[in-house]
Amino acid sequence: MTAVTTAFEPLDFLHGPTMANRFMLAPLTNRQSHDDGTLSDHEHRWLTMRATGGFGLTMTCAAHVQAVGQGFGGQLGVFDDAHLPGLTRLADDLNATGTVSYVQLHHAGMRSPAELVGRPVSASDDDATGARALTTDEVEQVAADFVAAARRAQQAGFHGVELHGAHGYLLCQFLSPEINQRTDRYGGSLDNRSRLLFDVVAGIRAECGPDLALAVRLSSDRFGILTEEMVEVYRRLVDTGDVDLIDMSLWDVTRPVSDGPLAGRSLLDVFAEIERGDVRLGVAGKIHDPADVQAVLDRGVDVAVLGRVAILHHDYPVLLAKDAAFVPRRPPVAAEVLADEGVSPAFVEYLRTSFRGFVAE
Repeated sequence: MTAVTTAFEPLDFLHGPTMANRFMLAPLTNRQSHDDGTLSDHEHRWLTMRATGGFGLTMTCAAHVQAVGQGFGGQLGVFDDAHLPGLTRLADDLNATGTVSYVQLHHAGMRSPAELVGRPVSASDDDATGARALTTDEVEQVAADFVAAARRAQQAGFHGVELHGAHGYLLCQFLSPEINQRTDRYGGSLDNRSRLLFDVVAGIRAECGPDLALAVRLSSDRFGILTEEMVEVYRRLVDTGDVDLIDMSLWDVTRPVSDGPLAGRSLLDVFAEIERGDVRLGVAGKIHDPADVQAVLDRGVDVAVLGRVAILHHDYPVLLAKDAAFVPRRPPVAAEVLADEGVSPAFVEYLRTSFRGFVAE
């Protein structure tokens, strides 16, 4: 097994504190908080265990910035000051461990379940989900609510926020030339389709100043997204000088580009080779073994974003620091094992139903 030699090097950013190592907890849907978006003890335990387990950056699950943007039951909220006590408690306890703490800011758009939000909203009308197009004024309000949520996270004490611009959620819906059929200034050209994202980036930096770190999560493809366009968005995010981390969700860090003029090239290499100055690059997608971590770092990535393996080991970085030959678990694993790793019954049930074969029966 390849020894991990660079994963424990610190990493600084244009804004906010330095990460102690190159391990980031992915923003994982877990359905553990209360129906009103307030923090639960289960969600608090899940996240603080990862922070004490050595993750250099601990990211919350997607936290919705509008009530109508809720994406799943038990989702953490950041759209109301009523969420501040729980968020402050969480930030205080995460920061006490030495981790860098981020809230992921999210709006599900047409992926919001109607049973939770009523009629969902999106960039355009969508027959399949019943979503309606946001008016221009409503798009501007979405941008303002993302900014307000970032300010709320900063007030709570978090070091940074991440905009969820991936996985077919609202910001991604605007970026998609397939989904976004608008004819106002938020539709048509890539400049227009990305306007909401860049308005939010600029608004957060103006409102929150230089102390708050800002990340953006992007999908490389799928969800109507074109890889070639995401390369352009990536470059423009770097050029703003406002963004600290671009978090590329690749689904599998070993797969090739499947569309457009870049087809056949390594997705990871396409994004790692973009000139980014002091902006950091994180990648997610089936990074499991220590050799996987080192492989992405060796190819120019700054941060290894761990998802499912971080469910299996709350202390993955600590275990690896102690033993370079550490071999992580692989699914299926018993519910009792997951409970010991800080996974609540609600989270176990979500894993059982959404990721077949993850929980041992």
